Amino acid sequence: MTRLSKLATYALPVGVLILASCVTTPAQAQGGWKTLFDGTSTAAWRGYQKAEFPKGWSIVDGALTKETPVEDIISKETFGDFELAFEWKLGKGGNSGVFYRATEEYIKVYWSAPEYQLLDDVNNPGDTRLTAAGSIYALYPAADGAQKPFGEWNSARIVLHKGHLEHWLNGTKVAEGDWGSDDWNGKVKGSKFVKWPNFALAKRGAIAIQGDHQGPLALRNIRIRPLD
Repeated sequence: MTRLSKLATYALPVGVLILASCVTTPAQAQGGWKTLFDGTSTAAWRGYQKAEFPKGWSIVDGALTKETPVEDIISKETFGDFELAFEWKLGKGGNSGVFYRATEEYIKVYWSAPEYQLLDDVNNPGDTRLTAAGSIYALYPAADGAQKPFGEWNSARIVLHKGHLEHWLNGTKVAEGDWGSDDWNGKVKGSKFVKWPNFALAKRGAIAIQGDHQGPLALRNIRIRPLD
């Protein structure tokens, strides 16, 4: 697999701020929002540790979709503090995730980056709230009751600002933590992430979407507002 040091530098193309099902308002544009997926183009993305965009992902009805396990994708631009908003839905039993401040130093993206879990909770009964939809995966549990059934669109928001991290699901704050705090570091040490010494240490990194898990996945209206 291509190493990070051999990858070329990719700049995010300048595009109009149009979302898949709604247009970015002047107020949003003035607030610094950037479109990462506008419903028509994958130009802001590439494969993890790859120069090209991987096969298996497609655009269907303005949504970025995959039906079977495919390669993970990563944004060409990196971010420090940010607010990320997107909509997502899964098929029955689906499982995926959105990562942030991701690097490409390891062969798997989740070895470096925290994850906003995307999961059909009802049909994954073996999972706990630590790995439920909206959780800060395996670190901070998600509150119950905010997720819509599989096949329906959910809205998500991730806010990371001055060390404070929040996960929102359908308008409800479901998980939060303080990045790098004693509590955070203790949870990392007690998790599987302790095996990768650079987990969650990057001050800047890419947004990444997990493709290699089971079930259909669709995302739309992906936009980000840098808060640095």
